[in-house]
Amino acid sequence: MANMTAAQEILYRRVRWLLGLFMVGLIISGLTAIPLQWGAHLLQTLAGAGTWVGERWPAVSQWVEYVAAGIRAVSAGYPFMFYGTDWLAFAHIVIGIAFIGPLRDPVKNIWVVELGIIASILVIPTALIAGPLRGIPFFWRLIDCSFGGGGLALLLPAHWLIRKLAQAEGKLA
Repeated sequence: MANMTAAQEILYRRVRWLLGLFMVGLIISGLTAIPLQWGAHLLQTLAGAGTWVGERWPAVSQWVEYVAAGIRAVSAGYPFMFYGTDWLAFAHIVIGIAFIGPLRDPVKNIWVVELGIIASILVIPTALIAGPLRGIPFFWRLIDCSFGGGGLALLLPAHWLIRKLAQAEGKLA
């Protein structure tokens, strides 16, 4: 990465910006899995029965109320079940940390970005297949799918820019 041209430095900064956004989003979305009770209560306050959202989209409101009730019931009787979401948060953080490699040397670590692209693609069939098996309403599955779309919106341009960097460095045919 030493002796980069001005054009390469611009590409490198853009890659870092895209990957940084992806990392922050991944880590924040993972951390939201830890305070489930608080988060469900907040969502209920914002989108539950009697709210602006609830008046306009009753199916969303009903789902939010149902989820909040489920979280309260699990918390009261089986709090150890939340340990699984703690590990979900941990996995998001670890995956986010893996993107430090591409931040440091995007050309050498392009495989991490490619793994992220594959994972983002797989979010969509996972939500669409597992969602109905778990009773998740279609509109919520679409919200879950949007996380894969968001990942792709950041990682595909980053991948393209990394390939341009590799070409500029003579490391890509």
